[in-house]
Amino acid sequence: MTYTLPFSRRALTATAFACLCMTTAPVQASDNAQVTLLHGWRMENGHHMAALRISLADGWHTYWRAPGDAGIPPRFDWNGSQNVASLDLHWPTPDVYAQNGMRYVGYNGDVVLPIEISPRANGDILLDGTIEFGVCDDICVPMSAQLRIDLSNTGKKDDYPEISAALRDAPQQVTGAICDATPIRDGVKIAASLDVPSLGAGEVAVIEHPDASIWISEAMVSRQGGTLTAVSELVPTQAAPFMVNRSDLTITVIGNGMAYEAHGCSGS
Repeated sequence: MTYTLPFSRRALTATAFACLCMTTAPVQASDNAQVTLLHGWRMENGHHMAALRISLADGWHTYWRAPGDAGIPPRFDWNGSQNVASLDLHWPTPDVYAQNGMRYVGYNGDVVLPIEISPRANGDILLDGTIEFGVCDDICVPMSAQLRIDLSNTGKKDDYPEISAALRDAPQQVTGAICDATPIRDGVKIAASLDVPSLGAGEVAVIEHPDASIWISEAMVSRQGGTLTAVSELVPTQAAPFMVNRSDLTITVIGNGMAYEAHGCSGS
C-alpha cells in the first residue's frame, strides 16, 4: 500500500541527501530534523491513531501536502506494513511563507502529523515504510526516513496530547463550494467559490486534484463579502483541455493560523 504525494515541478535546489533509519526505536535524527513515530491509541471504531512527528532545527521548515511553487511535498510508502487496509493522514493547518519571491506552504518547529490506520482484521498492526521529505533553510535538503513501529500494544489517548492537539488544528470542513470549469488552450481553468469568513489580508487558497501529474497554478484570490473565489489553471501532461470531476477537487483557504477546507464542489 502506498500513499504518495508528488514532488513539485520546480527542480530541487538541494546539494545534500540524508538517510534516517529506524527499526523499532521511535526516534531518528540528523543535523536539521528529528523524526519520531508516536504509538498512539486504538480508536472506538477499531482504527488505530498513530502519528509522525518532525522536529526541525531553528530556521528550518518542511512542507505541507501541496507546498506551493517553491516546496517539496512529502512522499509516503507503507508497502512493508502488515494488517493495514488503508491509511489516512490528518494534516494540521499549515502556515504560508514567502521566500525569494516565491510562496510556500508548510511548517516550522515541531510538526505532528496524525496517521489513522484502518486494519484489515483484528489483531496486531505493523507500520513499516519510508517517508521522503524536504527541509529547507537557505538550501533545501531532501531526506529519506525508514520507519517501523509495532502497534500491537494499545496506548491511551490521554498519553498523547500532541496528537489530539494536531487533530484539533486540522482545517475546518465546509460544504457548498461551487466550481466553474472553463476549457483553456492547454487545460482547464477552475474558479472555486466558498462561503467562508475572511482570514485576513494575507489569506491564500490552494486547489488540489488527486492526479499528481496535473500541474496546478497558484490560485488568484478575490472576495465579495463573505464569499471567496479562487482561480487556478490545471494543466495535464498532454497540455490539452480535459474533463474535471468536481468531486475530486479539494479547496483550502489558509490565513492567520486558521484554515477552511472543502472536499468536492458542485457546478454553478
